[in-house]
Amino acid sequence: MAEFQATKRSSSSQAIMPETVRTRAEFRRDVEFAGGGEADGAVLGPWKGEFDDVMKRARQEARRAGMTRSDVASAIAAVRSP
Repeated sequence: MAEFQATKRSSSSQAIMPETVRTRAEFRRDVEFAGGGEADGAVLGPWKGEFDDVMKRARQEARRAGMTRSDVASAIAAVRSP
C-alpha cells in the first residue's frame, strides 16, 4: 500500500517531498514528474511514461481495498463540504 505523509510548499512554491517517500520511491535529484489534481489534493508520479503505471497501481490498490467510484465521490464531497 502507498505511504502518505504530510508535506508543505516552500517559499519558492516548490513541493517538499518527505525524505522517507523519496527514498522508498527511489526518486533521485532532477527527476521529472507528471502530476494532476484539484484544489484539495494532487497526485505526482515519475514522468517518461511511468505515470500511467503509477496510476494503474493506485487503481489496483483501491480495488483491492474494496473502494468504488461512488466511495471516492462521497469522500471528495465530504471533505469539500463546509
